[in-house]
Amino acid sequence: MSCRRKLAFSLVLSLTSLASPMRAQDWVHAGTNLGNAKIRIAAADFKPATTDPQTPTLKAVFDATLFNDLTNAGLFDMVSKSFSPQASPGSPQEINLAQWAADPANAAMVAFGSLSVANGRIQVYGWLFDTHNTVNPQILGKQYNEVASEEMARTIAHRFADEIIYRLGGGINGIAETKIYFISSRSGSKEVWAMDYDGQNQHQITHLGTISISPRVSPDNTRIAFASLESKGWAIRMYSLEIGRMVTFPGGATGGANQSPSWAPEGNRIAFSSSRSGDPEIWVANLDGSNMHRITFFAGPDVAPTWNPKTGTQIAWVSGRTGLPQIYIMDQEGANIQRMTDGGYAVSPSWSPNGQFLTFSWNRKYGPGAPGGQDIYIMDIASKRWLQLTHDAGNNDFPSWSPDGRHIVFQRKLGTHTEIWTMLSDGTQQQQLTHGGTNMMPNWSWK
Repeated sequence: MSCRRKLAFSLVLSLTSLASPMRAQDWVHAGTNLGNAKIRIAAADFKPATTDPQTPTLKAVFDATLFNDLTNAGLFDMVSKSFSPQASPGSPQEINLAQWAADPANAAMVAFGSLSVANGRIQVYGWLFDTHNTVNPQILGKQYNEVASEEMARTIAHRFADEIIYRLGGGINGIAETKIYFISSRSGSKEVWAMDYDGQNQHQITHLGTISISPRVSPDNTRIAFASLESKGWAIRMYSLEIGRMVTFPGGATGGANQSPSWAPEGNRIAFSSSRSGDPEIWVANLDGSNMHRITFFAGPDVAPTWNPKTGTQIAWVSGRTGLPQIYIMDQEGANIQRMTDGGYAVSPSWSPNGQFLTFSWNRKYGPGAPGGQDIYIMDIASKRWLQLTHDAGNNDFPSWSPDGRHIVFQRKLGTHTEIWTMLSDGTQQQQLTHGGTNMMPNWSWK
């Protein structure tokens, strides 16, 4: 770390005792290993071990995916490929640790291995070595053998990257195999779509030919709940990823507008907003439709519930009971209500996996002619300290947390285009995932 970066980091630490939201940089990193000194790591191009015609293509896919996954983790200072030694080590016997530890690579860790294709199978041997431990350098060794395809080459790279991230990132599972669900209009109607965490493999899930919004995947990744416009109004609908078709959610279309579903962390209950009793209120029901009951009782709309995934005993939601929408939290039965935001226009809460933080969309200076815009914020539940993550870049909404707590996916509208973006949970490393059509309301899978 340079002297300038050390000074900046010390300054951030010194400010954490002051009553200012700008000190939040430090507490945002709690429990994620973000913010720590980054480990300098090299991802060597894997050595081709066979001459099968598929080998060059699958190796290129694997190498690019592994490098991208480690870069996206937010934990590593990646060694540029141009700084790597020319020789590609395919086994522990072939690696020269001194070369990787020396300038210009200057790597503390190096991931390397071999890839072969034969008889329609892809086989990968991968290792992670500590370049400064010449006596016992091996940290990780893995072997993979799968059907040969570009998709499987990506999958193996994801798995190996997640193993590295788990070992070097404090025992937190990586997200390279997670999915993001979202709404896209690119097929002509607003349907539920899915993609890999890095924007690859985008594909349509539903084919309903109507307007669907607010997809939410179940904790076990088997079902997607969402709201869809039917002939009688908005209904909560459900799609099974296991059997590839719609399944019923009893009570999801009973009277009024039914929207913004949310899964309880045990996966057997749904919270949602319904106007069946007049104003939109928050209701909770079992997955089979039983035990349906209302938990908010106040004039003004109550929408967008989200369950605390750590405890399963709290719900955050948006209420207009005081005028403009604000973020509130309550017990799962509607008691102990607390208002979290102090003004402006606050919507779309999402709870962090560790239950300590909320992320949401907030226009703190909302009003005619007011400066500012709709941006993504993060808030510590206990202290109500907050940090603004996006700045001066369109209208940002619908944030959703990744299961490792290190990333947030969100919707950004620039001009007439609405696309899906991701960033680290401190607001850095922002990157666009979708291109073309209207893409909105992303939801990150639980695992």
